[in-house]
Amino acid sequence: MPAKGVMDTTLQAPSISAPASVEIERVTRRFGAVTALEGLSLRADQHEVVCVVGPSGCGKSTLLELVCGLQVPDAGTVAGAPAVYMPQRDLLLPWWGALDNAALPLRVAGQSRAAARAHAQPLFAELGLAGFERARPDALSGGMRQRVAFLRTLLSGKPVLALDEPFAALDALTRAEVQRWLEQALARAPRTVLLVTHDVEEAVVLGDRVVVLSARPGRVVAELTIELPRPRRRTDPVVGALRERALAALGVPA
Repeated sequence: MPAKGVMDTTLQAPSISAPASVEIERVTRRFGAVTALEGLSLRADQHEVVCVVGPSGCGKSTLLELVCGLQVPDAGTVAGAPAVYMPQRDLLLPWWGALDNAALPLRVAGQSRAAARAHAQPLFAELGLAGFERARPDALSGGMRQRVAFLRTLLSGKPVLALDEPFAALDALTRAEVQRWLEQALARAPRTVLLVTHDVEEAVVLGDRVVVLSARPGRVVAELTIELPRPRRRTDPVVGALRERALAALGVPA
């Protein structure tokens, strides 16, 4: 507990009175003649990491936007704690430094630039970004940009994170590094997470559960519970077996 009058700037889960869960019941979403999701039901319990995999175009991003209230379903219900959407691209503002980009949600919430910077700056060391506070996005590596974008997402204060393929644009080495960092960040500041990915192995390594969607219109065709301690090794035979089960549900031959 920080002393009176001292700002606590460590990464922490937001304080909320209601469970930070998500409940999706028989949701259908249409865009004209195209049905993106049909009769889809899914839940994420408080502080659970649920990874969603499925073929391209099966409505995964639409699902996250529904959870965040950016879209409304044509049928069914979406209920849960407030959620923030992190898109595939980092979308950092090129004319701002890393610190101001990370602190953007605090500015939107009404804090002054000085207060927002004071709140966000100590977190840069915690996330391995110390010394890069003033660096503009074009001076940052891909992994550093993603960490700034994720810090911006955390500083929104929302208890539910909707992450849309956050590592898709990274090379293999950087992706593994940022995945490890994400695990550590969530261990320090637990959130309920819905993470969309095309990488089945990534889903098994990061998730508490893996939900497999069908081709469009997206429906849940399989659900795997991952009861493995963290950190997980991709070379673990159990990880490999779970990956094969998820690929089989997607119709990928062994």
